[in-house]
Amino acid sequence: MFTIEHDFDATVITLIDEAEPNTRPLNEDVVILNFDDRVVIEQMSDDGDEVVRITFTMHQLAELRAALNLPEGNYRLERPA
Repeated sequence: MFTIEHDFDATVITLIDEAEPNTRPLNEDVVILNFDDRVVIEQMSDDGDEVVRITFTMHQLAELRAALNLPEGNYRLERPA
């Protein structure tokens, strides 16, 4: 399950872990904040006392998107001029 909210400066997507009862432990929600120049992914730490945050530039996000569909190797995406 997921939710999408549009805030003033970002689109906020929350991914909510779901599973059949008693099949596995649930993970904390993942919150994705999409800004004009970056994407931030947040999740509570396992012990629940801090938010772990990863920030991607838009170029890094494009590289991640490409990497999910490429075989093992080294690659460089050309930046638009």
